[in-house]
Amino acid sequence: MRHPLVIGLGLATVLGLTACGEIDKNAVDRKLSNLNVVDETDLNDVMLTVADPNEAVSYFQRATADNPDRIDLHRGLAASLIRAKRVTEAVPVWRKITEMDDATPADSVQLADALLRDSQWEAAETVLDAIPPTHETYKRYRLEAMVADSNKEWKRADSFYETAVGLTTTPASVMNNWGYSKLTRGDFDGAERLFLDAIRQDDTLFTAKNNLALARGAQGNYQLPVVPMSQEERANLLHTLGLAAIKRGDVETGKGLFRDAIDSHPQYFEAAVRSLDALENNVTN
Repeated sequence: MRHPLVIGLGLATVLGLTACGEIDKNAVDRKLSNLNVVDETDLNDVMLTVADPNEAVSYFQRATADNPDRIDLHRGLAASLIRAKRVTEAVPVWRKITEMDDATPADSVQLADALLRDSQWEAAETVLDAIPPTHETYKRYRLEAMVADSNKEWKRADSFYETAVGLTTTPASVMNNWGYSKLTRGDFDGAERLFLDAIRQDDTLFTAKNNLALARGAQGNYQLPVVPMSQEERANLLHTLGLAAIKRGDVETGKGLFRDAIDSHPQYFEAAVRSLDALENNVTN
């Protein structure tokens, strides 16, 4: 008479164990799934930052082929192509991203950036013009300034550069670009101020130091700027000043600057040697 009860208890126990097993299995599956997401995110970040750019391209090409609807993977592919300096290939990828459902104005800015890198200035301007004015970012305004520069729209360029400077905590590079814009317009004083501001923000930015030397040399001022510089940088800046002197017709001054550059460089300074040899041979002939 007690068998049915025993059987019932046994069955309940088995069912209970089975249910527990299913719950545990589901929990484990969820944990594994979460772990895979974390691992994939970490791997994507590694590929976008420290991995070899071409290896990253291959990784994201495989990933997008397996997951064609994943916009984040397409972004990873496009960014990796830019890192690998395969700009022409990056443009159609960014364009495809801007046409996906989850695309944002930031993706259009990246497309404009890729187009500028590929020297497609008019196409980049068209893309930037279509971005809502409410999307106000440093990169957007930096690109807008570059386009305005190319069109010689100086007031617009200055306005965009100024806005871009205010939207970043690291404005050295955009100050350098703005200074170079002033330099090409012949506003040497304005260019000098901006190059000095850029160097104050980042005293490792050699491009700004070299541009500062160009701005001073264009005015006939061949004294090295008082900025932090290594011995090799000093030699290169003297060479830049020498070239500026030659351009202005100050040949003897240029030769002296080339000699100073050769003496200052911690190693053999081939470019300065060639410049000096060319001048001396020309004078001899």
